[in-house]
Amino acid sequence: MFRLGFLIVLLCLSLLSVFKAPAYYLWLAAILVTEYPFIFIFITTVLMVCEFWIFRTRLTNIVVATIAFCFFFVPVIGAYSSAKKLEKDMTAGVKTKLNQDEPIFSFRRMITGRDIKQISPQPFTYASYAKEVISLDFYRTDAKGKRPCIIVVHGGSWKSGDNKQLPELNSYLANAGYHVAAINYRLAPEYKSPSAVQDVEAALSFLKLHSERLAVDTNNLVLLGRSAGAQIALLAAYTLDEPGLKGVIDFYGPADMVWGYSVPANPLVMDSRKVMEDYLGGTYGEKQQQYLSSSPIHFVSSASVPTLIIHGENDVLVAYEHSTKLEKKLNDNRVKNYFVSIPWATHGFDYNVNGPGGQLSTFAVRVFLESVFVNQTSLSGDGIR
Repeated sequence: MFRLGFLIVLLCLSLLSVFKAPAYYLWLAAILVTEYPFIFIFITTVLMVCEFWIFRTRLTNIVVATIAFCFFFVPVIGAYSSAKKLEKDMTAGVKTKLNQDEPIFSFRRMITGRDIKQISPQPFTYASYAKEVISLDFYRTDAKGKRPCIIVVHGGSWKSGDNKQLPELNSYLANAGYHVAAINYRLAPEYKSPSAVQDVEAALSFLKLHSERLAVDTNNLVLLGRSAGAQIALLAAYTLDEPGLKGVIDFYGPADMVWGYSVPANPLVMDSRKVMEDYLGGTYGEKQQQYLSSSPIHFVSSASVPTLIIHGENDVLVAYEHSTKLEKKLNDNRVKNYFVSIPWATHGFDYNVNGPGGQLSTFAVRVFLESVFVNQTSLSGDGIR
């Protein structure tokens, strides 16, 4: 009976590969299940073998284990399928420098990881205020000459987190020939929107001022944000008059703050309305203009920079519809964009750059950067799904 109970728990966990997590801790479990599936596949395989060869128990245990095994494989199968379409759609007309002998998704790489040389960033203070000193971490590439720079804006519901988040992608991009500036910004509830966008502007000014010292090509800059940081990056990209900005990368960001407030997240996962009220200074009824002026989707125009959108369809913190709405607005304005939709993924799936979603998104980021920096006319305005 104990073994059957344990197998049922595994089966319930495996369902997180298909269905949205109904509570906060199950959302954290969903990241593990979908981005480290090989661990659960191994455990379930061992249990199936034991049930069949050692315990020789009733069929029920084996059936439960088999069903769980199949669900745990969903991200792996999905990643192989998505990789084929991603390669076809994103690399069409792009003279990518990626190693074509290396698959976009690899089961082996998911287990062994990438051979990424870790870059130790240099800290710099880029802005000083009465109560705050704001810093960035600069990941310097070894490539010679002035190089493009990716400005990374961290997530954390606008009120937490810092620029130490998810450094693996920063090192990966630095090894690929790009500088990376991972910035801090002033946090809510003490600081409201648009303070964080002003900090992004200050970071851009810092990079331009010190471009010779840092070997930054200020004509080739891209913003990259995750979650709340994606809202900041998108808003900065669409509102700041920065001619050197060539694109923006949006990892599961809230693009429409007005719509987002009207359709809150599951309260068992996050009180999304309270999060937005802390950032914007009140309820939508109290601060309608603030919600509108903080919605990146409101500022999309035909002059907007190329945009890469990456979102998991099982996201329980930032609704997937934020990205579908943004994609439509970009296409309506004929703005060049890619939309990488990951069916099994939840919020924060890129925590593991070697997971199924992490491998796909890393490839998409690389191709997008090579597109906007090298072949700016080669982007397609059609979304990728």
